[in-house]
Amino acid sequence: MHLKVLLPSEVLLDERVGKVTAEAQNGAFCLLPRHIDFVAVLVPGIFSCETADGEELFLAVDHGVLVKCGHEVTVSTRNAVRGLGLGGLRKTVEERFESLDEREKTVRSAMAKIQAGFVRRFLEIQGHE
Repeated sequence: MHLKVLLPSEVLLDERVGKVTAEAQNGAFCLLPRHIDFVAVLVPGIFSCETADGEELFLAVDHGVLVKCGHEVTVSTRNAVRGLGLGGLRKTVEERFESLDEREKTVRSAMAKIQAGFVRRFLEIQGHE
């Protein structure tokens, strides 16, 4: 099978694989090359695949969609990270979430300033009428 994992900004993975394991809303599943065509809505979790040379790769994926059509498997997700083994993946995910938390705090602070400025300006306009 040929697996592509697509993010909005890049192709995270483009490999020949012998097996794909993922988790959908109704539970975990495994796809092999002769599996029927298949579509699943993925939930956040661990996504794994076995490459053609027997190496097991692990990804942490966000919500997404998996489509298997013939020998092509395509995963589209907003966010995913690749790690070296499960331990490396855990560390990568923790680091990514820490940076996301910091960015989220910055964005929330900026939004609060914009809202306060809007309310202040609105009150000034009302005071002149």
